[in-house]
Amino acid sequence: MEVHRLNQLHTEQAAKPGTLGMLIKKYRASPDFIDGEIGKSPRTRADYQRVFNYLQAIEDTPLVWFTQARIVKIRDKAFVKLKRKSANYVVTVLSVLFKWGRLRGYIKDNPAAEIPAIPRPKSMPDANRPWQDAEREAVMIALPAHMKLPMALMMYYGLDPNDAVKLPRNAAKDGMVDTRRGKTGVPVWIPLPSPLVEIMEAAPKHDAITLCANSRGKPWTYSGFSSNWDKLKDKYLEQGIIQPGLTLKGLRHTVASILAELGYNDRTIAHMLGQETEVMARRYSKRANRTRKMKGGVADFEQEVSRRKTEVVKLGK
Repeated sequence: MEVHRLNQLHTEQAAKPGTLGMLIKKYRASPDFIDGEIGKSPRTRADYQRVFNYLQAIEDTPLVWFTQARIVKIRDKAFVKLKRKSANYVVTVLSVLFKWGRLRGYIKDNPAAEIPAIPRPKSMPDANRPWQDAEREAVMIALPAHMKLPMALMMYYGLDPNDAVKLPRNAAKDGMVDTRRGKTGVPVWIPLPSPLVEIMEAAPKHDAITLCANSRGKPWTYSGFSSNWDKLKDKYLEQGIIQPGLTLKGLRHTVASILAELGYNDRTIAHMLGQETEVMARRYSKRANRTRKMKGGVADFEQEVSRRKTEVVKLGK
C-alpha cells in the first residue's frame, strides 16, 4: 500500500522537463517497466521504486548535471546511508534508467554505465554459502511434514524461496515442473527427480491453490516460511546438525555448486536457476569444488613432468 501511495505521488506530480524526475516518470510509464511480457516483474518494480523514492530529493536536477564523477558521489553517499549492496543497486537502476533515456533522446550518454561497484570486503564471509551434504540430509529428516516440499523444491531446483512457496498447484505435471522465475520472468522447465516425487506424494493433503501449503492447509507466504525456518534453524544449530551461516537462498548456491562440480557450464547452470545471464550463475557456483575436473589435469601434469625429467636424464648421459 505504501509503494502504491508513493507511485501515485510520482504519477500525480508534474515533473520538470529535462530533469531526473521527468525521466523517472516517463520510464515508469513505459512498457519496458510496466508491461507484463517485456517489462519488469512486480518484485523488480518494487525494488526499482525504492531507489526512485531514495532519489526523490534530487528529482528536479537537470539531466545534463549527471556525470560519472557525480554518479560516484551519489553512490558513495548511498553507501554511508544504505550500505554497500543498496548503494551498488542505486547505480544499477540509474544505469538502466539512463540507458533507456539515451535510446529515446532524453540524454546524450549513460554516465552510470561504467561505474564500478563498491567491492565486497575481503574479511566479510560469503553470503548464502552452499549447504553441506550432511546439512541437507539432516534438515530434510528433521523438518515438519508441511515444510519438506517447499524446502525440497529449493534443494533440487535451486528455486528462490519466494518462488518455491508461491508455485501454483498445476506447475507440477507430466513429470515436470513448469514455472517462471519470479524476479526475472525466465521460464523454468525441469524434470521431476524421483526423490522430489516421493516428497511430493508424502506431503500433507490440502486444497490450497499453491503446490505447497502451511500447517493450516493455506498457501505459504515467504515471510511465514522464512520465520518458521529461522526458529527451526536456531534449534538445529543448538543440536549441532547444521553449521552457522545457513540460509534458504544458500540452496541456490548449492545447486549451482553441485552442477559446476559435475562439469556443467555456466549457461546450463543459468537455465537451471532461471537466470537471464551467466553472470549470476558464475557467482553462485564460484565456490564449487572442482576436484573431479582437476584430477585429470593433475594426472596429465604429473605425467608430463615425469616425461621431461626422463628427457633431461637422457640428455645428461
